Amino acid sequence: MFVYILKRVLAAIPVMGFVALFVFLLLRLTPGDPAAIIAGDTATPAQLEAIRDQLGLNDPLFVQFFSWISQMFQGDFGTSILSGKPVLELIADRMEPTISLALTTIILSVIIAVPLGVIAAWKQGTLIDRFVMLLSVLGFSVPVFVIGYLMISLFSMQLGWFPVQGFKAIGDGIGPFFHRIALPTFTLTLLYIALIARITRTSMLEILGDDYIRTARAKGLPESRVLMRHALRNCSVPIITVIGIGFALIISGVVVTESVFNLPGLGRLTVDAVLSRDYPVIQAVILLASLIYVVINLLIDIAYVLLDPRIRYA
Repeated sequence: MFVYILKRVLAAIPVMGFVALFVFLLLRLTPGDPAAIIAGDTATPAQLEAIRDQLGLNDPLFVQFFSWISQMFQGDFGTSILSGKPVLELIADRMEPTISLALTTIILSVIIAVPLGVIAAWKQGTLIDRFVMLLSVLGFSVPVFVIGYLMISLFSMQLGWFPVQGFKAIGDGIGPFFHRIALPTFTLTLLYIALIARITRTSMLEILGDDYIRTARAKGLPESRVLMRHALRNCSVPIITVIGIGFALIISGVVVTESVFNLPGLGRLTVDAVLSRDYPVIQAVILLASLIYVVINLLIDIAYVLLDPRIRYA
């Protein structure tokens, strides 16, 4: 196991290097000039040129790239062009809303979706099964921003149960924290319930017809034990995979939800950085998202072995 983990960590290094190079070239070769955004519409060509020199944008691309990489190895991800603050400080300030939304969403989704998928497979062809499948179709079909605005219209504007927007840190109290994070969480949860429940149902259906399930039932074991201990555990690999990938997707793809509910997270930071051509911030956020994908995929592979002893790695 240790050798396998070491190989995966070493394999992640060139992947991250390729991502860094791709992001760097993509930003530099697309239209747009950060100097023009900083200087404003009334800037003269001489002022624009001075700003570009100050930011190092007139240096050759390979000089800019290796300068950025060398700074990263020293723990310096640069300074935001727009705000003048260190990039790591900006990311640290925006991490809590995004991580909070991701954790509450994935926890609530798993708690609801896995039992729904198990029950749907157990009651295949019944009204319960059809309801779960209908929920899955709706969850995939309706855009997230539409669900968000419907949530705001019903629970905020009409019923007045939740605030329309904003975020409270968990340090300000559990009650205010959940009161603010509830609607964004419910919005994303509908999508991930659909995804996880569908995968769980499909995986369970493949297992429920196996001989060892029939043997367990023939021994007189309670149905709940057959479903949860024998069937669910043996089909957990694809479920764990989709949960892990879902968590990574939430962290790196909450732009729409954070914009709808005005959450000061990484999604909003990314949007602001893209609009202002803030190269250091964009590069750091994308690299962070890529690193999260790599780490979560590694954790998923480790979970395979823990959940299914038949799986072994060299």
